[in-house]
Amino acid sequence: MKAFLTAILLTLMALAASAQEPARLDAAGSAVVLGESPGRIARWFGRPAQPPVTLRLMLDRGVPWRVFLLDNPPRLVVDLQGLEFGAAQPDQVPGAAGLPGLRWGAARRGWSRVVAELPGAYRIDSAQMRTASATVLDIALTPVAPDDFAPRASADPRALPAAADLPPAAPPPGERPLRVMLDPGHGGFDPGAQADGQTEAELMLGFALDLSRRLASDGVAVSLTRRDDRFLSLESRMTAAREAGADLFISLHADALPQGEAAGATVYVWNPAVDDRALAQLAQRHERDDLLTGIDLDGTDDQLAGALMAMARADTQPKSENFAKFLTSRMALEGIGLHRRPVKGAAFSVLKSPDIASVLVELGFITHATDRANLNDPAWRARMIAAISGAVSLWAEDETARRDLLRK
Repeated sequence: MKAFLTAILLTLMALAASAQEPARLDAAGSAVVLGESPGRIARWFGRPAQPPVTLRLMLDRGVPWRVFLLDNPPRLVVDLQGLEFGAAQPDQVPGAAGLPGLRWGAARRGWSRVVAELPGAYRIDSAQMRTASATVLDIALTPVAPDDFAPRASADPRALPAAADLPPAAPPPGERPLRVMLDPGHGGFDPGAQADGQTEAELMLGFALDLSRRLASDGVAVSLTRRDDRFLSLESRMTAAREAGADLFISLHADALPQGEAAGATVYVWNPAVDDRALAQLAQRHERDDLLTGIDLDGTDDQLAGALMAMARADTQPKSENFAKFLTSRMALEGIGLHRRPVKGAAFSVLKSPDIASVLVELGFITHATDRANLNDPAWRARMIAAISGAVSLWAEDETARRDLLRK
């Protein structure tokens, strides 16, 4: 839920940024902090000699941002949209002299870049923008052994593989192929959760591309909500699924691990307990011809629109829950570690479509060391892809059998 709220906030920030004067950096209010409190420093005995580093950037308002690591030399890169530095100079930042180098300037159109050279190999432990009494972007880095340093392969943060919708294998005569919409979470100026120089948006795009190829080879017509590193609003993702005529919508995520929460894969379905409230919100926020396939709700009042959507969900909700059960069962058979509650209800926007069976799959938590290692392990990814593709096949067979029974 936190990741979705963050995406909404970033959207609002981006819209605000486009309509305002450029944001400004307060160099004197920013800081480079080397080291930590004595209690934490003690834990680094025997680790790499360089200290932990925190880069704090103070802005006059929030802007979209992203961070990543590069090598030769090791350095932290911070991209910020709609920011101008004005007369601010890097040497005005308190603590900047403790780094091998700190510089900034304009990057691609509409974006600015801050580059902090690092005294050695590091990983990004956390990166968050807080907007309370002041707007502060805090990036905490922890030293690692050189072999554990994982910088980006390219200095261009947009360098991601592209993909097109994949044609399915030929279906049996007289049948149309099953249509699945894959939704790699986040993208563009919303990188999602971040850890060890990786972002949730990139990991999920790569996984979605691999999964789409497997599904297409199984005879499934596959579409993706995004094929590169771009931002899409949450509501537009389910609109894309409807326009593609999708039978099943699968949103893919690898969020940050909430404090005290167990790790492992989790499947979310729509929570009917918030159905009435959400239906009213949908009726207010969408064009009425964009709420249900084949039904024009234009001119109907909210109560009637809500009733029609509730009728549609009475059919799709059991389908979503059925797929979630197939999926968690296949994950268990493939040896995928599951959350202690593998199926949960939620009110995520991408699950709200009343006429399409929809699930959100947390493959794991990018901030959890074991989950992150799994997400980068080709063997584990292959097992997860096999679990999802197997669940899609079983679900499709079950839906076909149900339809055949209804016809009799």
